[in-house]
Amino acid sequence: MALPDEGSITDIAGIEVGHHTDARRPTGCSVIIARAGAVAGVDVRGAAPGTRETDLLDPTHLVEKVHAVMLSGGSAWGLDAASGAMRWLEEHGIGLNVGVGLVPLVPAAVLFDLHVGDGRIRPDAAAGYAACAAASRRSPTEGNVGAGAGATVGKLFGPEFSMKSGIGSAAVRVAGVTVGALIACNAVGDIIDPRTSRPLAGARSAGGRTLRNSSAALLAGEQPHPLIAGSNTTIGVIATDARLTKAQARRLAVSSHDGLARAISPVHTMTDGDTLFTLATGMVDAFPGMVVLATMAAEAVALATLRAALTARAISTSNGLALPAARDLVQS
Repeated sequence: MALPDEGSITDIAGIEVGHHTDARRPTGCSVIIARAGAVAGVDVRGAAPGTRETDLLDPTHLVEKVHAVMLSGGSAWGLDAASGAMRWLEEHGIGLNVGVGLVPLVPAAVLFDLHVGDGRIRPDAAAGYAACAAASRRSPTEGNVGAGAGATVGKLFGPEFSMKSGIGSAAVRVAGVTVGALIACNAVGDIIDPRTSRPLAGARSAGGRTLRNSSAALLAGEQPHPLIAGSNTTIGVIATDARLTKAQARRLAVSSHDGLARAISPVHTMTDGDTLFTLATGMVDAFPGMVVLATMAAEAVALATLRAALTARAISTSNGLALPAARDLVQS
């Protein structure tokens, strides 16, 4: 299934992306690096998040720029990947100069993928270091890699009816400014084509070859499967080359969740920890205004979320899960 080129987050000057994938489970992590630093913001919309260093992104707090963002599988265990990123950044002379050395600032968010294979295997500091070592300005690989390696969607009616998702990227350019997104989609809900409103991946019917349409099923009275709190979550980074303040970066993160709402249904549930970061490198002078930037960010997030599902590949896990991908349903 050939997909159109929607650009990627590395279209933004000053942004690099690296993945580390542990094929034993699968799981992994993805790092977004801004070597020169970037003004950052965050908005945590899901009710069960797993995060690190998000408080320093508050517009009223002192630190102005961060140097990377880590996205990881492994639930709370995966937060350790950020420590490996800090070590790699320090070794490469990147960080906040505190007089006695450099302190790289690496906010992080994790998604829950412990049920996909052997949950004792999860990203650690070595994985975060490896992701940084693999980072480049090239368009990042999408699908079953990095933080998306163990991502699944459509779990409202039981994991046996869920599907494989992954990580996707897209970018939008208007009036000399670019906004890009990298999204690891591990939602409890379904993936919806934001341009047609058609479900493309998610909870399957009892036969397993067609989609149930989770929101419609809930409204028809079907009862959802009991879910572990925090056992889902979509995480991602939105980057722009526009020059933003911390308050504007925070507002852009808030608006970016509109893209998740267009591509996931239901979204921001009690068992999701949906978290989106923004990074503004400030490398272009053009500024189209926050309304335009917010619209661009929502579009990039929606497209990246869609690509996370469309680029995923089916897998079978060591603990007996058989997870088809969107491309398998299309072929059927």
